[in-house]
Amino acid sequence: MAEAQEFEKVLTQSETSVASFEDRSTLRKIQHFLHSTPAAVPLIVLVMSIIIFGLTIGGKFFSSYTLTLILQQIAVVGILGAAQTLVILTAGIDLSIGVVMVISAVVMGNCAIHYGIPSGISVIIGLAVGGLCGLLNGVLVAKVKLPPFIVTLGTWYIVMATNFIYSANETLRDADVEAIAPFLQVFGESFKVGKAVFTLGVVFMLILVIGLWYALNHTAWGRHLYAVGDDPEAAELAGIRTDRVLLGTYALAGVIAGLAAWVSIGRNGSISPSAAVTDYNLQAITAAVVGGISLFGGRGSILGTLFGALIVGVVSMGLNMLGADPQWKVLLTGVLIIAAVAIDQWIRKVAG
Repeated sequence: MAEAQEFEKVLTQSETSVASFEDRSTLRKIQHFLHSTPAAVPLIVLVMSIIIFGLTIGGKFFSSYTLTLILQQIAVVGILGAAQTLVILTAGIDLSIGVVMVISAVVMGNCAIHYGIPSGISVIIGLAVGGLCGLLNGVLVAKVKLPPFIVTLGTWYIVMATNFIYSANETLRDADVEAIAPFLQVFGESFKVGKAVFTLGVVFMLILVIGLWYALNHTAWGRHLYAVGDDPEAAELAGIRTDRVLLGTYALAGVIAGLAAWVSIGRNGSISPSAAVTDYNLQAITAAVVGGISLFGGRGSILGTLFGALIVGVVSMGLNMLGADPQWKVLLTGVLIIAAVAIDQWIRKVAG
């Protein structure tokens, strides 16, 4: 009898151990899936957010007009987030990305309206200004070996002050831009697909993100960028010129900020130097972090950044439609950021 009870006890412990092993195995598979597919978590959160707000608010939230309005609202942040993502993937950060966008817009507007330069050339000049600002950050980080946080914090002050000095804090009105340089507002043009309303700015954002996704995943440049962010010393030993990768990444981020400036002109109509005080930097970082881009570098998908921007857009729109206090949006955004970093740490610890 005692032997039978002992055998049953051993059998029960064995079954428990097998079940525990299977649970750990399943958990391990989930973690490896999330590690290999970094855009999966923000996509799941995005779908859940849409479903929750849709069920709470009703069919009005699920309308094509509402969902495409969210896309319009996050177009500028989505583009800036893409630029920020490139820098974060190298284990850096760019705190100046927002003011670089603003000064690029101011330069485009002044060249076209005050200096009489053709709109197309004015846009190129604005993009060049953005690229030079990014290149300055890249030189200080890659060549002088200064910390990205300190460098871009310093250039944030420099570019913002330059923006106000150059523009004399003069806002270029919507009517003046439309009358003299309508090409600057081209990304504000809209078209309908059924009841859905899209702008050219939204289309451009989607094309840019898809293009960068392809470059990051299917070109040598993309592989080098990930390698530098993951382990710069190993990348150098593999023959990768890490300084060139960093220079190119920061410069490209500046050019993309210039493109965001062009889209923002189409979105807002007017061009205001005071937009430099808006938290575009934090919004871009938020989109990247909520989208699963690791602040430690070397891991994440730029598609996740798009999903991250959409998550914040959905939360904002949903709370507005519910008539909630705007501070709830701030609170939930903070929760999303902390949760995203915690999930990244969890995935790195177990699957890394």
